[in-house]
Amino acid sequence: MTFATCDICDANEDKLAAGTLAVLPPVFRSFGKRAAFAGQARTLKVFEDNVLVRAALETPGEGHVLVVDGGGSLRCALVGGNLGVLAEKNGWAGIVVNGCIRDSEEINACDIGVRALATHPQRSIRKGVGEKDLQVSIAGVAVRPGDWIYADADGVLVSAAKLG
Repeated sequence: MTFATCDICDANEDKLAAGTLAVLPPVFRSFGKRAAFAGQARTLKVFEDNVLVRAALETPGEGHVLVVDGGGSLRCALVGGNLGVLAEKNGWAGIVVNGCIRDSEEINACDIGVRALATHPQRSIRKGVGEKDLQVSIAGVAVRPGDWIYADADGVLVSAAKLG
């Protein structure tokens, strides 16, 4: 799939105005080998606990994008190098984390796309607390399971329907 988020925005101003297409605020850093990625969202809501993140990435990704609402925490990482390898091995297109990652050099070696707020060397707790397959809020933008995520060098889009 070849696309440019700028072109998607230009061609879909009506959807932007209607709220069926949204742009995430430009607060995310890019990691992984895929500078651009797209796929349907699978969602998680966790806070400083990555057990559900691992569980999701252990399943077949089938080209989906895992969207993790980590509450914007900058106190620990929710995704590390081992999870990057899992995501690549299991066919995930990418991961969007409203929180931090670690092992950035390992993640940058993986054939996936990752967007996160920052890096943090400390790992998360592991209690298994959180929810999956629900509407989440990523930097103030609603993301529902099944929404389409389009990410490239210019930004990250969330669309209620497949575009292009």
